[in-house]
Amino acid sequence: MQDTFIQAYPKLLQPSVAVAGLWLAHGDEPLLSQWLIDAMRPHWRAQNYAIKRIELISVKSWQEVLSELGSQSLFDDASALIVTGNHKPDKAVIAELERFAQDAQTGAHSHSLLWLTPKQDRRAQSSKWFAPFAQYGHVIDCNLYNEQQRQQLLQIRVQQFGLRLSQDAWQLLMSHTEHHLLSAYQTLWRLSYLFAPELMANSVDTNNDSHASAKPSTEVALDIKDLQAALVSDAQFSVFDLSDAMLAGNSAQVAKIIFQLKATDEPTTLVLWAISKDMRQIMQLMDGQDPQALGIWRSKQSLYQGACRRQSKAQTAQWPALLYRCDQAIKGLVRQPAWELLLQAALELSGKRLFTAR
Repeated sequence: MQDTFIQAYPKLLQPSVAVAGLWLAHGDEPLLSQWLIDAMRPHWRAQNYAIKRIELISVKSWQEVLSELGSQSLFDDASALIVTGNHKPDKAVIAELERFAQDAQTGAHSHSLLWLTPKQDRRAQSSKWFAPFAQYGHVIDCNLYNEQQRQQLLQIRVQQFGLRLSQDAWQLLMSHTEHHLLSAYQTLWRLSYLFAPELMANSVDTNNDSHASAKPSTEVALDIKDLQAALVSDAQFSVFDLSDAMLAGNSAQVAKIIFQLKATDEPTTLVLWAISKDMRQIMQLMDGQDPQALGIWRSKQSLYQGACRRQSKAQTAQWPALLYRCDQAIKGLVRQPAWELLLQAALELSGKRLFTAR
């Protein structure tokens, strides 16, 4: 079964959802992947699942996945695996996944596997590895293709936060956040704690067994004046300010923003997300892809084009390895501080290289 995120998400917010079997979520919106996990986690906990994560570092990692699904626990009824990485299963693993999905449909087991991947095009969706998920499991397209879908999804979050925005407030929100999902969500989250802290205290808590569908019994109505008062001060920086500075090639501003984000304890994973998103889109543009097809707003296209002109294929070829080192540092797997590597990556994108490749 295949659904878009906007179709699948409200269903997962309902109580007593069957989560056994194969799940595949593909897309380039990390926030949607996280919301999907948050929606499924209460169901896993309610059914006494042991929740684990496995990162696919090679095709052989699928053997670890299959081994984990086949193991039995004395304390948990079943396993829920969150799998990340883009290594496709081989023929033997595909057969095992198909058998796993069919057994879940017949009730032979209640294990759950959620695989999070980048966006898969039509060609990939016709591949053999995709078939077990599409035929016997659940495939969720975690991409937003138009503004209506974005606002429809944010409406769900607004209700969960116990808020109600006027039409003018909605227009200001989308304009201020440049129709960016993560930025809009962060603004709504901040509004909920400014205007409805008591409601929020009793609503969504993804760290316990309450469902994400839980929402306050009352709502706080906000108009455009309330929203204006809550918008971030110009003295504060966000990852979106960092993106603009990187794309504009303003290395001094990039360094200033990075230091400010570090001082205010901005999550390193969010900073890495912003850098990797822009790097990925620049590489795709340099490969000849259409900016509109990549979801780049017209107001930003000139910035991206300028960023492309400052780079060469030889330079961008080093970016994936640099992003990987940043990720490893954030996870504590290398000694170099994560913020040092993030600064290096951000300056690289702006056109300022700290180190010359040998």
